Amino acid sequence: MSGAAGETLIEVRDLVKHFPIRKGVFGGASGQVHAVDGLSFRIGERETLGLVGESGCGKSTTGKLILGLAAPTSGEVHWRGRRVDGLSAGDMRPVRRELQAVFQDPYASLNPRMRAADIVAEPIRNFESVPAPELRERVAGLFARVGLRADQMEKYPYEFSGGQRQRLGIARALAPNPKLIVCDEPVSALDVSVQAQVLNLLMDLQEEFGLSYLFVAHDLAVVEHISHRVAVMYLGKLVELADRRALFESPQHPYTEALLSAVPVPDPKLRRERILLRGDVPSPVNPPAGCRFHTRCPYVMERCRQEEPAVREVRPGHFAACHLRGG
Repeated sequence: MSGAAGETLIEVRDLVKHFPIRKGVFGGASGQVHAVDGLSFRIGERETLGLVGESGCGKSTTGKLILGLAAPTSGEVHWRGRRVDGLSAGDMRPVRRELQAVFQDPYASLNPRMRAADIVAEPIRNFESVPAPELRERVAGLFARVGLRADQMEKYPYEFSGGQRQRLGIARALAPNPKLIVCDEPVSALDVSVQAQVLNLLMDLQEEFGLSYLFVAHDLAVVEHISHRVAVMYLGKLVELADRRALFESPQHPYTEALLSAVPVPDPKLRRERILLRGDVPSPVNPPAGCRFHTRCPYVMERCRQEEPAVREVRPGHFAACHLRGG
């Protein structure tokens, strides 16, 4: 699936991740959770791909598969044209340096027993042999770059505010000089004013260091602010992928339409017709046949109940999986 800006850094092809459900301590698998089911996309250099969808749709699992924190059930992950899923720990090591993460909970992702300076220095020590004075200087520089003071280097995570802890997490991700950072809901736990500061910081860092982001979020306003392209997931499936402007101005999938109708409009004089989806998201243990969205879609046809729609390029660079869009 094309559409990535610049040279492709990472590409996933038909990525699948199923988690077995086991009964009892020694019981066998009684079913599977279809967390990710056939995902394909690319991320280019200096590009931010926003990945959105309801809770439980497989966004965070996708990030873990890219980072190598979970092994795919099937499918492929390619880094700079080289397939990296299934590599041994030794072969994966140089790739890990270029793939880093910023997690949702800035407190749970930091070791509470380590001082802030050691948290940021640890990734550097993992990949380089650096004299202590030079290491401290580099850590101090990273602190300054993310808006933290040098006198905070000896503090522990509990001594920082939520926004400061997330800045600390960003400094840690920057430490080994990565090319792609998976941002898993990096601002959802922060106050709105702090959210804006962290988002602007991420955008500045992207410009300065030539970073690429996979930005996982459920807040479409945040995704619109930071992303170049946006991918929409529903129940483990990719339902739409497009340039940010095209997706927000002309969504091609009914699920995307419903998501966008719920985004608050800052102008009180403007009214947006809300699309209310009926029913709950089906269980990922037993997803519906055909189009997985058909149980809640206002435009459902008989074909939707029987045949799963393929992801098609409905406009130049705009992909959607919907029978309404032809094919």
